[in-house]
Amino acid sequence: MKVILTADLKGKGYIGDIVNVNDGYARNYLIPKGLAKEASVQNLNIAKQQQKANEQRRMLERLSAEDAAKKLDGLRVVIKAKCGENGRLFGSVTAKEISEAIMDQHGIEIDKKKIVLADHIKDLGETKLQIKVFAGITADMTLCVEAAEEQ
Repeated sequence: MKVILTADLKGKGYIGDIVNVNDGYARNYLIPKGLAKEASVQNLNIAKQQQKANEQRRMLERLSAEDAAKKLDGLRVVIKAKCGENGRLFGSVTAKEISEAIMDQHGIEIDKKKIVLADHIKDLGETKLQIKVFAGITADMTLCVEAAEEQ
């Protein structure tokens, strides 16, 4: 029996996929639990329309991500941090601090989870970092850590 999945099922497929399953499995488990619906002509048409809408939405997200990556590529962000005499920081620069600095200095909001740090930043100086804007789209930035002026 053909069914349209309304939830991700391990080993079967993802939401919106049209799969063949045993009749008993579909009638006794998938359909009553709301994990799938029967693949009637009407339901197939609705699923195809939703699939086209999802593809269109993904394409628009990808285009906006490419624009954001162009804006972010090559930017320089400066963070002032407290440090000791030899240039070692007290603590380290976090992705949250970098995200806030990008927002303050350039007005671009970046989720801290999208910032890729190769290693903890514990020294003064410049560091290259990557931002994963979208799947397969990254932007390279320069982070400059400077000593905070003591008062």
